[in-house]
Amino acid sequence: MVKILTGDRSPSTILPGERPDVPRVEFIKLRKPEKAKHLCELAERYFGEGKRVLITVLDDNQGVTLDRFMWTWRKGAFIPHAYDNGAVDCLDEPVIIGTHERNPNGAQILIMGKPCRPEFIRQFEYAIDFAELYDEQLAGESRRRYARYREAGLEPGMRQ
Repeated sequence: MVKILTGDRSPSTILPGERPDVPRVEFIKLRKPEKAKHLCELAERYFGEGKRVLITVLDDNQGVTLDRFMWTWRKGAFIPHAYDNGAVDCLDEPVIIGTHERNPNGAQILIMGKPCRPEFIRQFEYAIDFAELYDEQLAGESRRRYARYREAGLEPGMRQ
C-alpha cells in the first residue's frame, strides 16, 4: 500500500507504522518546471528548523546556477550555503549544493535536484524527490524512481 502524505510534516515526525531506522522519502508533485524555486524554499524551511541540508544537482552548470539563484530568488531571503565544487571547505555550511553523492556537512535532509541511489539516501533522516508531471518522460522517470525506492525498502510517499 502506498502512503499518500498530503500534509507538510516535520522530518522528525514519525507516523504509526513508520520505522525510525528508515529515512522518509517524499515526492513533491511539480506541475510546472519550477524546481529551483522549490529547492530554495525547502532549503530555507529546513535551515530555519536548524537542520543541515544537502541539495544534489546534475552538473557544475546547475550547481553554479542554483548557488547564484539562492542569493536572489526571494527578496529578503537568506540561506547560508556553499556550492561543493571541491575547491572550498563545506563542513561548516548548513546548506550544501553538490553534484556527487557525498555528505560533507553531515546533512540530515537530502533534497534531490538530481536523483540519488537508495544506498546514499539511507544516511539521511528525510529525503525529497520530485515527480515532474509537466513532462511525460520526466514523469515516467519519477515513477520508476518511486518503484525503485519501494523495492529498496524506503517506503516513499507523495505530497502536493
